[in-house]
Amino acid sequence: MTDKTTIPSDEALTAYLDGELPPTEAARLEALLETDAELAARLAFLSRASLPFAQAFDPLLSQAPKAELEAILSRLSAAPVATPANPGRRRFIGALAACLVAGVIADRAFIGLSRKLAAPDESSEWRATVAEYIALYTPETLAGPVPSLASQQAQLAAVEARLGLSLSPEAVALSGIDFKRAMLLQYDDKPLAQLAYLDPETGPLALCIVRSDDGARPPVAEARKGMNVVYWSDKTHAFMLIGRAPPQRMQALAADVRTRLAA
Repeated sequence: MTDKTTIPSDEALTAYLDGELPPTEAARLEALLETDAELAARLAFLSRASLPFAQAFDPLLSQAPKAELEAILSRLSAAPVATPANPGRRRFIGALAACLVAGVIADRAFIGLSRKLAAPDESSEWRATVAEYIALYTPETLAGPVPSLASQQAQLAAVEARLGLSLSPEAVALSGIDFKRAMLLQYDDKPLAQLAYLDPETGPLALCIVRSDDGARPPVAEARKGMNVVYWSDKTHAFMLIGRAPPQRMQALAADVRTRLAA
């Protein structure tokens, strides 16, 4: 792992993703990524917005009311608009959003088209982000001895203090699978807990928890990044169990831990 004094900040990683990092800093970061799995995983976590927006919106833009849009833009052209010299990914998204708003104003038919390309719900977004992160894990990522009960309790205590959720080694144990560590990450300014496990048969698993006000929802199974997922929520938190174990086993593990967390 990289020495803590040299670990790039999230701002530097985001600048690298946007192509805004100076060449010397970009070269140093790329060298670190070759040897630091955690740094590479963090970069993947931050890259969730690196999506093919232009291609995704091509069908929509090809059907947009161009004449009306041009009329609106011509009326707006008198207003001074600052154009950044080196627009990054986030600026492109903002500009695209402004164009879509103009289209909606121009023609109500455009509203129906834009709904077809609406962004996924918050629950789907955070699960997609977690799946990208966990897909980088290998058995070697979680190699090493199982932490002592005291160490598990200390790690979980640090996590539950941020989540407002009571956690114990017994409540989060997965039958036949070794608990490896509890980490506290962040997603959209919310604390996100990742409890990592190592299954001797299928490799890494993770139980991830984030605050949610979407209300209680029953378990649902899905597949992401070649892994099986079971997700559910209660009144205050959303949960996601992800790994490469067969679907039936994942559902059984999720049912067990869900019962104990609700107790």
